[in-house]
Amino acid sequence: MDRDAVRKYVEQSDAVLDAAPQMDEANTKAAILRDFLSLLDWQIPQNTQLEYSVEAFGQTYKVDYALILDGTPVAFLEAKGADTALTADHDEQLSSYMMNKNVNYGILTNGKQYRFFQRRVDASNVNVQQVGNVDLEDLPNRLAVLKAYEKDAIESGESGKILGRINELREARRTLKTDKDDLAVELSNTLADEVSDSISSLAETQAKEMIDRLVEDIDSEIDADGGGADEPVGGGSGGIEPTGNHIVGTIRRTEIDGNDDAKVAVFPTKESGLPFLKENNAWGFVRVGSEFEYVAMYVTGDVRQVKYFATVRDVVPPEEANLSRPIEEYADGAKIAEDKMVIRFEPESLYELENPVPYESKYPQGLRYTTLGAIRSAETTDDML
Repeated sequence: MDRDAVRKYVEQSDAVLDAAPQMDEANTKAAILRDFLSLLDWQIPQNTQLEYSVEAFGQTYKVDYALILDGTPVAFLEAKGADTALTADHDEQLSSYMMNKNVNYGILTNGKQYRFFQRRVDASNVNVQQVGNVDLEDLPNRLAVLKAYEKDAIESGESGKILGRINELREARRTLKTDKDDLAVELSNTLADEVSDSISSLAETQAKEMIDRLVEDIDSEIDADGGGADEPVGGGSGGIEPTGNHIVGTIRRTEIDGNDDAKVAVFPTKESGLPFLKENNAWGFVRVGSEFEYVAMYVTGDVRQVKYFATVRDVVPPEEANLSRPIEEYADGAKIAEDKMVIRFEPESLYELENPVPYESKYPQGLRYTTLGAIRSAETTDDML
């Protein structure tokens, strides 16, 4: 699934809803929701059963769609008509179905609004939680949640990891917002104790700004598609061809020169971001918090490998980076924050790894740091992150 496919689905559904905003359930299913299931790679009748029987509230009910793997339902989709507003009673209805059949994933939708649910087991406590509530028009901005409900993600177990990460980030965001002032004081006190009392007031102001930026980054990651909040928009559209290729060849990780403890910044990118990398011998528009000597690129999507490596030359503002094309061809300049930079590489230092580092269970959803020694010896991404 990619953002363009989701946008196409939204456009088609909008057109249907504009023509018939009060469709009943049967027409909503036929005109909109079959395409939604296809978007998630669920097909009728191969792996999707209609009108699946479940027991709830002492009676037998029919779930509109049961998503089936190896003969067992792994997710339920409960549909309502576009003429019906979703309510808490509908939430409870789907939750009951999921609890009774031990189904871990659920979607409730009327074609206009999409609610996503997860059954969670914590020791002896079992409950169903809503993990997303998204309007149709906002679906392209919520790819992370959508991907958790794809057939391949549920089948591979990646869905639990995606939703677990989202839940952790939401809790972290809540704490940062609620305790912002206290956290800023604690940070400034720590700096004052370790450095000097004279920086206390400055440190508190900077700490609050840092917390605000961290909340923004969390918002971006929750809404992102796993490619990281700082992926260049250049290439994100998928519509540009590189004007050149600064990749000088392939290299084995053990052949990279440098000290084992040298710092490496690991960035994620979709394949569509690679034209920026290749034609500019650089990476951008990203926030960087400290100095580092090397950059490694983790390619998301079907690739899921740390696949490219380069030596850092310098870090400069976008307008000083001498990019191959105007900034607006890569990104909406108004959306590039002032503190986002471009990392330029040393000439003839950008390589494709002959033995890329494959994904296991951890991957960089934003900037992560590691060492050159960890890059050299890693068998999977879990060994370096």
